[in-house]
Amino acid sequence: MAGKVWQPKDAKKFARQAKLNRPYYVVMQIATNLAPYEDSQLYSEYVFEGHRPFTGTPYCGSMDAESLCLLYGPVYEEPPADIRNIATPGPQVAPPLGSNDYAAYLDEAEIRGLEKRVANGSDPKRRRPLGGWRA
Repeated sequence: MAGKVWQPKDAKKFARQAKLNRPYYVVMQIATNLAPYEDSQLYSEYVFEGHRPFTGTPYCGSMDAESLCLLYGPVYEEPPADIRNIATPGPQVAPPLGSNDYAAYLDEAEIRGLEKRVANGSDPKRRRPLGGWRA
């Protein structure tokens, strides 16, 4: 990265130096236990669109420059290398399955296993009641 980097301790300095209509980038940590096929780090882009009336700090939506740096810092002037933008599509981990993509035949053990799963999952007497975890 060749651009400037503002750490959270430099939040006031960043608020003074931030320019309107220019993108700034922050790196987000992704919970891979909740999204196992997602990257562990993604960057987000912020473009400041105006100044707050009383403080004069640049803002983007409901986030002003100082809060952005304090909460999500460090803030980067250039997009971080080797990190994907959070707004782009995620990685495709498996090919899409269509009606005629699968050409293999199921053997007897696989069919029995599938029938067992269907029988266990669709029995109305064994289902948990709606709206509660108690039986």
